[in-house]
Parts: sequence; C-alpha cells; structure tokens
Amino acid sequence: MAANLRLALAGVPPLVGLITNDLHLSSAGVGVLTTLPVLCMGLFAPVAHWASSRWGSVPTVFAAVIMMTFGSALRWRGANVVVLYAATLVAGVGIAVAGTLLPRLVKTLFPAERVGLATGVYMLAMMLGATASAALSAPLAGVLGSWERSLASWAVVGLVGLVAWTPLTRAVLRHRDDVTSGSAHTRLPWRHPTAWLIAAYLVTQSWAFYSTLAWLAPSFVRLGWDREHAGYLLSLFSAVQIVAGLVMPVVSDRVSDLRFLLVPVTGLATSGLLGLLLAPASAPWLWAVLVGLGQGGAFAVALVLLVRFASTPQASGGLSAMGFLVGYGIASFGPVVMGVILDRTGGFHGVWLVLALLMVPQLVVVAALRPAMRTVA
Repeated sequence: MAANLRLALAGVPPLVGLITNDLHLSSAGVGVLTTLPVLCMGLFAPVAHWASSRWGSVPTVFAAVIMMTFGSALRWRGANVVVLYAATLVAGVGIAVAGTLLPRLVKTLFPAERVGLATGVYMLAMMLGATASAALSAPLAGVLGSWERSLASWAVVGLVGLVAWTPLTRAVLRHRDDVTSGSAHTRLPWRHPTAWLIAAYLVTQSWAFYSTLAWLAPSFVRLGWDREHAGYLLSLFSAVQIVAGLVMPVVSDRVSDLRFLLVPVTGLATSGLLGLLLAPASAPWLWAVLVGLGQGGAFAVALVLLVRFASTPQASGGLSAMGFLVGYGIASFGPVVMGVILDRTGGFHGVWLVLALLMVPQLVVVAALRPAMRTVA
C-alpha cells in the first residue's frame, strides 16, 4: 500500500516540459500539480483520523487506495487542465488518508521494539515507488505515446495494493475486529507543546522535500539536460532515500535521543542544497545523493516521532492528524512559492537559496526535540 504514496508526485517532474508545452502552464501552475497532493495530505489528515475512529484504519486505508488508483487512472484525460487538476486532487485525498493512518497502524500492530523496523519497511516501499515513477515516467511517455498515459499507467500499482490489502480488510470487517479502530473519536492535541514541536519540524522538512521533488529535475532540464537523464537524477534522489528510510528507523530503535539522528541528516540536506546553489553542474549526482539522504532520513525519523511521542495508537492517530494538517498544510505552498520565485528571477538560484536557508529553523526545532518531552496521551 505504501508504494502508492509517492507515485502521483514523483512522476510529474520529469514530464514538466511536455506538460508545460501542451497546456501552456507557468512554473507556478506546474507547481500546483505537486502542491495539490501535499495540501490534501494536510487538510484531509483530520478526516482520516475521524474515519478510522468510525470505521477502522484498515477499511479506511482500502478506500483511500481506491481513490489513489482512480485519480491516477483519470490522468489519462489529463490534456484538459481541469481534468488534470481534478485527477491530482482525487489522488491527493487518497494519499492523505492512507499516509495519515500508516503510523497509527504501526503503533497498533507492532511491538514497541519493532516500531522502527516496521516504519523502515513501509518507507522502503514508499521510496521504491517514488524511484520507479521518477525514472520511468519519461521513457513511458515515449513508449505509450503521451505524458497523460504515462501518468495514468501508475494506477496499476494501486490495483496491486488493493489486491494485497483485501484479505486484511475482509478479516477486519468479518470479525468486527476493533484492533485498528478506537471506541471513540480522539481529539487532536492542539494544546500539547510536543505536538506543536513535531508539527513545526514537519513544516520545514516537508517544505524542503516537496519543493526539491518538484524542481530538481526541471532545474537540470533548464541547464540543458534531456528529460530522461533529469528523470534519472530525480530517481537517484528518491533511491538514496530508500537507504535512509530503511536504516534510520531501524537505528532509531536503539537510540533514545533522536537528535543524534536528526542533526546529521539535516546537515547532509544542507550540504546538498548548497551544492545545487553554488555549483549545480560540477557534481549533480553527488548533490542529489546528499539531499536525498538528508531529506529521506529526516522524513523517516519524523514518522518515528509520530509513534514514539504518542502513548496509544489512538494518540498516535491524533498526533499524526494534527502534525500532517499543520505540516503539510503549510508545506504544500512550497512548490508553488518556489515556482513563483523561478518565474520572477528566471533561474533556480533563488529556489535553492531559500531551501538552504530553511535548514536553519529546522535545526532550531530539532534542538528542542528532547527525549524527555511529554508524550501525547
């Protein structure tokens, strides 16, 4: 199921040139294709929390992947701007619901000493999906004859996820098993300082991640690369996140103070962003690796935070819902704001400068994430 969570986003950047030429969109308009799913991930996180409390997390995730699959398939008609945005919105709602509930399912179904490993496994699947989408979207556009068909083809992965999830969904519905649902709706922890710290961390991390995801490939197309090689660079950015996403959560099981992991990964991301700013053509593959390791590791540990600082599965669901609502809700404007900067300046220096400077407040928030913080109950 997790393999579907980045397909709708990672497949767009390598095709930006084709989409722009066909639909005559500005850079900000193209950025909306990344912004919409991320905005949904924020706005619909509380909806996911409410739905899981009412119907259970497992059936709700099943319904969410139906939406992801339908939204991806609808992109077949993406030559119409309205249809393309509508399809992206539908897929984004599905991504939001499923992505919000996965940390809660980890908290519910796995013992505390295996939370990191379980998180790493679904991070692995998520990043594998993103890597494949980034690497293959441009070649698929050539094979299938259009960028619309390329984007729509990823609905096949959604069908595979639905088949895989069906037995668990049937078992939960048959036995009315409440292992993945709460007896009552849990309030979001709006007054909890720990929840606000984690939400602030998600703002900075997500803004940098989704802005990089949206504009890394187009920045090198602007430097003269063809779409296929720019897509391969983006796939490398996603591929190294597989390593960070699997290793960091597993290591977190053995580390009491997560700042020992968060500070180094923030440093890696900063180094890569400075490389893209100061000398993009000198070592582009290295910059992609550094940013990917840093941002992938930062996101993986963020998912661990949502589980570790919650005392129950219901509390983890509420913390995830609030964290994603605030974090993704604000960060969703990142790709569009970066697109506006690109339109105004005519180059990518401003984009990478803003993202590099964003690492400073991220480090400030990381310093405040002490292991002795109160958990959300």
